[in-house]
Amino acid sequence: MLYILFAVYLAAINFFALLFVRKQKKAAEGALDKPKYRDGKLLLAALLGGALGAFLTMLFSKFRTDNILLMILLPLFIVLNVYAVVSIFRSGIFVFT
Repeated sequence: MLYILFAVYLAAINFFALLFVRKQKKAAEGALDKPKYRDGKLLLAALLGGALGAFLTMLFSKFRTDNILLMILLPLFIVLNVYAVVSIFRSGIFVFT
C-alpha cells in the first residue's frame, strides 16, 4: 500500500512541476518585455521529487534552456531523487513484518 502512495506522490509532484513550467512559458509568451522568473518554487518541486518532470518539460518545450543554473541543478536533482528512491526501497522502510 505504501508503494502505491509513494508512486502517486512522485507522479503528482512531477505533474505539478510540469504544470509550473508550462505556466511560466505561457506567461512569458504573453509578456511584452522579458519577465523575471523566480526559480525557488521550481527548484523546491524538483528537490521534492519532480526534477524529471520539470527537466523534460523544459527540454521538450525549449523553454529556459539557456538558464545555466537550471540546466545544472535539475539533472543533479534527478540523480539525487533516483538515489533517494533506490535507497529508501533497499533499506526496507516500507516493509512491515
